[in-house]
Amino acid sequence: MRLPSWISQHLAALRAVLVFTVILGLAYPFLMTGIAQIPGLRDKANGSVVQTADGKDVGSSLIGQSFTDADGKPVLTYFQSRPSAAGDGYDPTSTAASNLGPESIEDTLPVPGAVDDEGNPDEGSQSLLTQVCARSAEIGQREGVSGARPYCTPDGVGAVLRVFYSSGLTGSVTRAVSVNQAAPATPFISTYQGVTVESAKPGEDYSGGVLVAIRGDAPAQPAVPSDAVTASGSGLDPQISEDYAQLQVARVARERGADPAAVRDLVEANTTGRSLGFMGEPGVNVLTLNLALDRELPAR
Repeated sequence: MRLPSWISQHLAALRAVLVFTVILGLAYPFLMTGIAQIPGLRDKANGSVVQTADGKDVGSSLIGQSFTDADGKPVLTYFQSRPSAAGDGYDPTSTAASNLGPESIEDTLPVPGAVDDEGNPDEGSQSLLTQVCARSAEIGQREGVSGARPYCTPDGVGAVLRVFYSSGLTGSVTRAVSVNQAAPATPFISTYQGVTVESAKPGEDYSGGVLVAIRGDAPAQPAVPSDAVTASGSGLDPQISEDYAQLQVARVARERGADPAAVRDLVEANTTGRSLGFMGEPGVNVLTLNLALDRELPAR
């Protein structure tokens, strides 16, 4: 008995679905999984997992992590990673940048006593410039070098004024406000073009003034490298620059009671070169370096 054409068409479609399900949904994935487990490919296919000497998984060589204590403070016996804007830090499910650019130089100061719709205290928000300045000041203090950077105040915020002119955008200066320093802080400069600089009052609207960033006298090449104070685009980078690694050598050696030369040798051993020999810059894998420290130079 011949089936109606519409039934034959549906049966043919069902057979095609079953065949392609077996081929593409079962056979192909199993084949690729088997190939991925070939020696030489297994490590990368399994996530480049890094283990301690006793076989404990501690992370991936492809994803950075923080080396901080329960309070979020850096553990001084370890090399520190670069900042991360991925979730709470290095979260592969929230990989992202801060989405703040070079024009992000003015903070939103928290208003004392103010709360949001859920009753949480107003915390304000920091500009990218202030985040960089604060990190640089903190790292400089930790590593025993100057944390000064262009366009940063000595107390670690963006050196930015709102300048008011007599004719809107032109004319003589009538008022100048250090918008990232909340009153009663002392402004980072006392005067601007003959006008006394004020510290900002949280909640006051200064949008009528012109934003002016003040470079200051910091060196063009700060002692704290740029990757130490800025997050990567993914927020997951496991490497730091050679400059940032070398900056931390003295502190790590001191905290571990080790010879700085031995620490430098481990830094060199965990440094990878440029991709294909010419792309990018050399980088130091922080996780593998810290594991090597625990193995070769345990803290005394």
